[in-house]
Amino acid sequence: MFRKLRWMGLGALIAYFFDPQSGRSRRAEARQRVPAVFRRTTAKAGQAGRGASSQATAVKAKAAHRKEAEKPQPDDVTLARKVETEIFRDADVPKGKINVNAENGKVVLRGEVDSAELIDDLVEKARNVQGVQEVESLLHTP
Repeated sequence: MFRKLRWMGLGALIAYFFDPQSGRSRRAEARQRVPAVFRRTTAKAGQAGRGASSQATAVKAKAAHRKEAEKPQPDDVTLARKVETEIFRDADVPKGKINVNAENGKVVLRGEVDSAELIDDLVEKARNVQGVQEVESLLHTP
């Protein structure tokens, strides 16, 4: 039964490709399409492998750099700019009313702000900057 179906299928395939009217174009199209199918499946398999490899590399890098490496103590100007960048990040902080100075790891905040909560927030943000050893707050409310 299956043998008969197999021979019938082979006969239909031969008739399809060696048809006197369109067989030549069908054979030419098959010569182009069959290798293209193999190229696509091979490329997809390669992409899947590359994707898994890049994900593994990313996980390894995240594990290795989980904590920021300790850096040498920045100079005073750099430290003051780092603190300014951190504390002036919020839009509600009055940038023109606060002065930031740094000397040997000690940061001094001077100026006038709207609330005592904002003073506490700014001091805490300044303490969290890497390289800051001490924060002196001369901030006050109006």
